[in-house]
Amino acid sequence: MLRVSLRTARWAHAKVTDADIAAFKEILGEKNVLTEDLDKYSKDWLGKYEGECPAVVKPEDAEMTSKIMKYCNEKNIAVVPQAGNTGLVGGSVPTGGEIVLSVEKMNTITSIDGISRVVESGAGVVLQSLEDALLPHNLTVPLDLAAKGSCCIGGNVATNAGGIRFLRYGSLHQSVLGLRVVTATGDILDLRNKLPKDNTGYDLKQLFIGSEGTLGIITDVVLQVPSEMKSSNVALLGCETFDGVLRTMQHARSELGEIISALEFADARSVEMSLSHTGNDHPFADGERPKYYLLIETLGSNEDHDMEKLGNFLDDVLSKDVVTGTIAQDGTQTKNLWAVRENITVSFKDFGKHNLKYDVSLPTSDFYKCVEDTQARLDQEVGKGECDVVGFGHIGDGNLHLNVISNNPNVSPSMEPWLYEWLTERGGSVSAEHGIGLMKREALKYSKPQNAIDYMKQLKKVFDPNNILNPFKVI
Repeated sequence: MLRVSLRTARWAHAKVTDADIAAFKEILGEKNVLTEDLDKYSKDWLGKYEGECPAVVKPEDAEMTSKIMKYCNEKNIAVVPQAGNTGLVGGSVPTGGEIVLSVEKMNTITSIDGISRVVESGAGVVLQSLEDALLPHNLTVPLDLAAKGSCCIGGNVATNAGGIRFLRYGSLHQSVLGLRVVTATGDILDLRNKLPKDNTGYDLKQLFIGSEGTLGIITDVVLQVPSEMKSSNVALLGCETFDGVLRTMQHARSELGEIISALEFADARSVEMSLSHTGNDHPFADGERPKYYLLIETLGSNEDHDMEKLGNFLDDVLSKDVVTGTIAQDGTQTKNLWAVRENITVSFKDFGKHNLKYDVSLPTSDFYKCVEDTQARLDQEVGKGECDVVGFGHIGDGNLHLNVISNNPNVSPSMEPWLYEWLTERGGSVSAEHGIGLMKREALKYSKPQNAIDYMKQLKKVFDPNNILNPFKVI
């Protein structure tokens, strides 16, 4: 684990005292202030980052949050906002003695409007709980994440989380209708709006979506949510060339069009690791073991119509670039096909002690070249056979999860900044959906011009003049 501490000459914030703890308890009540057993809040779930945390405060609403922030701003106490703490870039971990402000007690679903398809909830509502509450109204959430059983909607919005449904429903910039936010100075910005169309001045809520808790603390979220589709189908296809994957994907967009909800990619090594980890049988019973896999999910309102379209599509591609494939025939098979994709990440720990994860975005034509060039780079720099480079991800929107699996602890210097420079040369991004946080703060310059970063810093000063909110994150 990387224990992070930025309490150096650059640290300009006050140390939390017993008097401060007493003040927190007076504002929130003793039960909402923790000073012991704080590992859950001071470490990230991957075990990569760990920081110093003197206290955790748990306000129950925007008003309590405002009082805490006013106090911290006056006393120059740094604050790390935290939701489910499921991030992958260290954005919700304290680094130098900040208090953690957890939104987990803001866990009430305020309203569900089935006609307008709008839901309002507290920032601490777990994504799975929100989805469960929407289902009786024939509605669902517009994002699907592997961590949905523990991540919270406020954290999802603060990080602009992507996930599998991005291809169908777009980013949270499109789905969020309104927010209530508490700034670093304790101002409550009530931007809650349930109207899909509201063209009145600057759309301030957009600044907080993806800001990773550096501009304000999201306490309430208003979402436009989609209808739950009655027809769902999943197919797993195999191709021998990556060009074949690209042609098949292009054909799927053309032939399946409006019912496509996910286009997921994995290379052969990723699939092998996933199946080894779970012990599940290979989904292709015909013995074919292709080099590349494409998982296609469709969502629609008419089962017969959707199955006919999917069947016709498969008949066509099986005579071209697809060497084998299967369609899930029931819920169990659907679950098993998705399990191949969803267990890839957790399987890596079985094959190496030191795993590097990169969430990047790039033109689809260069998608797998990134994996190949990285493997060639590490073969040369670290040694052939020292590292296993695998790639999977949301190929439908150009989001590659590049993973380096090794027992060698000294791989990182060979990856950074080389990978970021490689991406820049091809018009890629150093972060597709995980954000910047602590991990990629120094890499931001590879995806944003300096004047854009300067404007970001000016915005930070407007909302957080004393730099107490999530310092040393993002910028």
